[in-house]
Amino acid sequence: MKVNRLHHLGIFDEDFIRGKTPMTKREVRILSLNEAKIEENSVVYDIGAGTGSLSVEAALLAPSVKVYAIEKNSEGVELIKQNAKKFNVKNIEVLNKTAPDGMDELPFADVILIGGSGGEVAKILKISLEKLKQNGRIVINTVTIETLYETIAYLKKRSEINYYFYEVAINRYFKTGKYHLKKSENPISIIVVNKK
Repeated sequence: MKVNRLHHLGIFDEDFIRGKTPMTKREVRILSLNEAKIEENSVVYDIGAGTGSLSVEAALLAPSVKVYAIEKNSEGVELIKQNAKKFNVKNIEVLNKTAPDGMDELPFADVILIGGSGGEVAKILKISLEKLKQNGRIVINTVTIETLYETIAYLKKRSEINYYFYEVAINRYFKTGKYHLKKSENPISIIVVNKK
């Protein structure tokens, strides 16, 4: 059954409590969650959850969705909890762990979002594919060329999946006086993995 989307994706970045923890920007969040195709009763992992922006928006899609937000930094863990409270989200469980630690204890996932890997992307992908249900999806956001290369090199070796990827570059415009100035965000590569 498809999700009845009462929540429209794209909470503005400034509406999240942020601190100094990295956050998936609004436009990348919209693309990533659209690629994730989360449905009713889905189990979702958000690995390297940061501020919890992806976790919150995924959880808001339907009350029956269960999100496990995995974050190694204690500041990030507190921000995820604060943002879940701010947006009145009750279906997120926050795990203060360094992935892939603790993933083997979780229920099998329909969708896995990977935003931070701490240099352990191959290990995280190995466990993710073991924990992913048949026809499940993994959506990976990478900022560095090294993480993109390591991810694709690993995925090329796996015969039980299909994948595709693309890069997005977001330019935002800000009003200053009677003019508008452009500010470029870091380009992000989005990799989508389907388990056959």
